[in-house]
Amino acid sequence: MNGKNNKPFVLAVVGPTASGKTWLGVELAKKYGGEVVSADSMQIYKGMDIASAKPTEEEKQGIPHHLMDFLERDVSFSAADYVALAHEKIADILSRGKVPIVVGGTGLYIDSLLENVKFSEGGSDEAYREELYAFARANGNEALHARLAELDPEAAEGIHPNNLVRVVRAIEVCHVTGRRFSELKAESKLVESPYDSLIFGLNFEDRQKLYDRINLRVDEMVKAGLVEEARDLWQQSGMKTAANAIGYKELIPYFEGTMSLEDCIGIIKQETRRYAKRQLTWFRKNGRINWIFLDRINKKMKF
Repeated sequence: MNGKNNKPFVLAVVGPTASGKTWLGVELAKKYGGEVVSADSMQIYKGMDIASAKPTEEEKQGIPHHLMDFLERDVSFSAADYVALAHEKIADILSRGKVPIVVGGTGLYIDSLLENVKFSEGGSDEAYREELYAFARANGNEALHARLAELDPEAAEGIHPNNLVRVVRAIEVCHVTGRRFSELKAESKLVESPYDSLIFGLNFEDRQKLYDRINLRVDEMVKAGLVEEARDLWQQSGMKTAANAIGYKELIPYFEGTMSLEDCIGIIKQETRRYAKRQLTWFRKNGRINWIFLDRINKKMKF
């Protein structure tokens, strides 16, 4: 299916966590004969199901979902890796006469794919990169993130402190090029996108409604076995990849006997709300997103 200028047409659903993206993606796929291409940096990993809110088979309603649950937890995966695989999946979906529907909340993946943002430029300095990782190990991820905030506040705003790979890469690019990572991102947008895309964003006018949904989702995750899943990851791998996923690392003090489960769950809710705020900050910079405010819809909808 082609859009304007004879480019392949792609639908996308973006927004903060717990806003209903999975629901809308499935509904659009059912209506227009589509298949979902996930754009979530944690749902790609095997065994990280509950905290990453990976959709169940019931929630998928028979709609194929791609780029989900395919990678071992100890394998690193960059935005460039994602874009390469997503291009392949989109081409395959189009070749079968279906509509690709990109669904997710990882803004870097969405922009890199649909806005043709490239992050490979900027060179590298492996020795400096290792220094940054050593600094994070010695001083903590927040301290390294603070260094990025000094160098490039805009880049820091869109990168979670615990996403160490992206924090390190952004600082490395600043170091090697003498320019801000966010500037290179903006310049890369000058290259035309290979797709004609229509992007929907889900949000709530009343922020508290989103926060209430987040709090409820965390409670449901706990009932579904979040603590057991996190304990297994902690015992197996020491939270290598899972340390980037909210819902896992916050439970470590409980496993170590230094904090109550109730307090740890409270921190998960707080960190998830903060993450949603960062997601919205990122997506608001994209003027092409058509926002749907779910609390404006009068009739009762299930999502």
